[in-house]
Order: sequence, then C-alpha cells, then structure tokens
Amino acid sequence: MAAQAEAAGFRPCMRCRPELAPADRHWSTEDAGAILACQAAALLDRPYWSARPRASGIESMADVAQKLGISDRHLRRVFERHWGITPLQYRQTQRLLRAKHLLVDSQLPMAQVATLSGFSSLRRFNDSFQAHYQLSPSRLREHGVRQAGPAMDGTVRVRLDYRPPLDLKALMGFLRQRALKGIETVGEHCLTRTIDMQHPRALNKRLNGWIQCRFDPVRPQICLIFSESLLPGLHPLIKRVREAFDLDADPHLIHQVLNVDFPDGEGLRVPGAFDGFELAVRAVLGQQVTVAAGRTFAQRMVDRFGTQLRLIGERSPCLTVENIALDALKLFPKPQAIAQASSDALGALGIVKQRQAALISLAKAVIAGDLRLEPMPHDEAAIAHTIQVLCKLPGIGEWTAQYVAMRALGHRDALPAGDVALHRALGLQGMPKAKQQTMAHAKAWMPWRSYAVIRAWHSLALPTSASSIVQKDCST
Repeated sequence: MAAQAEAAGFRPCMRCRPELAPADRHWSTEDAGAILACQAAALLDRPYWSARPRASGIESMADVAQKLGISDRHLRRVFERHWGITPLQYRQTQRLLRAKHLLVDSQLPMAQVATLSGFSSLRRFNDSFQAHYQLSPSRLREHGVRQAGPAMDGTVRVRLDYRPPLDLKALMGFLRQRALKGIETVGEHCLTRTIDMQHPRALNKRLNGWIQCRFDPVRPQICLIFSESLLPGLHPLIKRVREAFDLDADPHLIHQVLNVDFPDGEGLRVPGAFDGFELAVRAVLGQQVTVAAGRTFAQRMVDRFGTQLRLIGERSPCLTVENIALDALKLFPKPQAIAQASSDALGALGIVKQRQAALISLAKAVIAGDLRLEPMPHDEAAIAHTIQVLCKLPGIGEWTAQYVAMRALGHRDALPAGDVALHRALGLQGMPKAKQQTMAHAKAWMPWRSYAVIRAWHSLALPTSASSIVQKDCST
C-alpha cells in the first residue's frame, strides 16, 4: 500500500497517480489478525475520519479499537505486524493522497483542499506535504493545472480510475432500466442524478445536490462533476460513486473463480446504490413484480413524496443529458416522509398492505438507527447483522435482504438463492428444491457470489438482467 511505500522512503509518483488506484478490498478470511488489520484500515479510510464530530462517529484510535472490540494497544500491534506501519502513519498517508488528488484534479483553493483532506490548518497541511513529498502543494498544483485545465463555473470535477475491463453497456443498461424521472438520467456513457447525504462534520445537517458521471470512452476512468453544494462531503461522495459503479473491483481476480460457469462475464460489475435507503425501498416495491412494474411503483413514490432539489443561486452549466433543467430535479423521499405516510396515501399508489407495512417498518428502523444501509464491504459481521435486522421486518424476507446486501451494503458474496431469474439462468426454474440446488451450485462461486448472480442474470437472452422475470421474495 501507499503508506508502506512511504515508510520505506518512497514518495508517490507524480505521473502514474497512485491515489487514483482502485482500492484493494480482497483479503483473507482465515487470518484473524489480517481481518482486524484490514477492518481497521477500512475504518481509517473513511474520508471524514479526522473532522467528523466525536458524537457521530470514529475520531480516535481508541474509538477504532472499541469498534473492533480490541484494545488500542492490540490494534497498533496487529496493524504494524500486518502492514508494517502504525495506524497514524496510515491515516496521514491517506490524507495526503486525498489532498494530492484535489490539487491535481481540481482548482479548489488551497485552504479548502487542506480542510477537505482532513488537516486542521493550512500551515499543518503545507508542512506535512513538504515533509512527505519534498514538494510544496503549489508546485504540484502547477503540474495539475496543465493536466486538468480550468474548472467549470458552478461545478467541481474530479477524476476516478478503475481496473479494466468494465462492461459499460451492461452496467448502464442495468441502471437505465431502473432510472426514475426527476431523480436520474442514464445515457450510454453518462449518468446524472440527485444526491442527498449526511454532512460529514455536522450531525443535524444534510447535503443536497446533483452529480454527473462521465465515462471516458478511451481510458479506464470517470470524470465526476458535481454541484458546489456537495463540496463539504467531497470524499464521502467519491466513495459513494466508486461503490455505485463498483470501481474497486478486480475483474481478473473474480474471473479466476467464475470463468468456468460464466466465461464471458469478466467485465460485468455489481451495480451498487447511490443511496442505501432508496435501494431498499425500491427492492421492497420490486417484490413479486417485473422490473418495469417495480420502477412504476417507485416513480409514483417519487411523484407523491419526493421533494424538489433547491440550490439557491447555483448554476448548472453541465447538465446536458436530455436537456435536464435544474428546477426539474427531485430528491428521493426521505425515511420520515414514508414513515409518516398514511395507508390511504400509499394505497392510492397501488401499494398493497403487506408492502406498506414493509416500507413503513423499514423507514422507522432507519430513523431509529437500528438499520445501517451503507457500504460495509470489509465488515462481514455488520453485513450479517444488517441482513438479520432486515429479515425481522414485516414483509421483508431473504430475497430482499440479500438483494439489498448485494447492492447497498457492498456485499460481494450475497446470494438471493430464491430468485427465479437465477433459477432460470441455471436451468432450475420450476424444479423441486431449486433453491437448495442453487445454494449447492453456488458454493463454487464463493466469495464472489454477487458477481455470479449478475453474470447469471446477464446470461439470459434479454436486453438487461431479467426484465420480464418476476422476482419472488421468500417472505411472501
């Protein structure tokens, strides 16, 4: 990793941009020490780590250790044994790499770069940068200006890289088939949508805005453009986009396991979610209906309970996909709106009683903090707990929970074994004990069963995954 290289006396290459490299989240599930070290690194990777209020999240090494259920002394010992560096060294390297990313790929003021990267002051930022890289931030920015060019008015742009191959047609087709008017628009190489997210440094504040993700037709990278209103949450936003497009996947590693059953699916990714609650609501609405019908129900929800995106005094010069107007953009309904919705209001949308109960209980669980619907790819215990909580909610069964785990939690080994589209792809549709046979067959896919499911869906002779297949939840 980058921090290990720095500890050995190297500095980041200014040409190959190591801070843009997709994250390596594939590690052993056998060595307990390695698991702890990787989980600690994942917690330290949280982009709002140093600036997040103590009452709302992790802020010290003691907090990280407590989260992992070990002492801070044991955390340091395990971390150093596995990575060869201290947790503090790791954190500092991550801060500097984020700063380098912004210096080269944006025209943000230096003070803003320092704050967004987690430094308490511009002076501390300059001193750390000079000490680690033997180069001033302004010198690096001069190099970045030649590469990135001037920023667009009213927007911020950054570059995100990924490991090829990536089947962009399949990925965008999957998302386009589920796109909701007013929330998102999906083209062949571009996705535009609204975003609602927690402010990383304010407990009771939300950030609203829009993003546009443009895939480079030649190079394996995305140009992420977004409204200035989302700037305080820049690094959490980057993480969200990377998860939504599965940019940190290692296609070759996954293909080594799945190529026997799915030799042509190396470029397929697991489509994630830009909002975990939104994905969970849409999963409930998609129970026992086609993808098109589920989208219709979700669109009705947006039309009835969604709110208009309001950005005071902000221009939108780059929203050119299908001539999207800023005043036409909406935010997906918040948990509070669904939790307070009456049975009559939900029934008027065509939502049956059972799904009404599921939606309301889901919203209340999120509001109460009993349910975290965010990517947690390194935390198997948290994923298992979230699946268990979901399955205890009325109207939510194994299929829905596994589907949410696959797309919202970043679980790469999820298996909706009762999915009839999966049965069809495996030639098991209508057969007795199809679910049990699917689970037995899927043992060979571990730990990449989520990717196998996507490949199975894609293998069907349809434009995108199982568009005319009824997806059946085990709860019904």
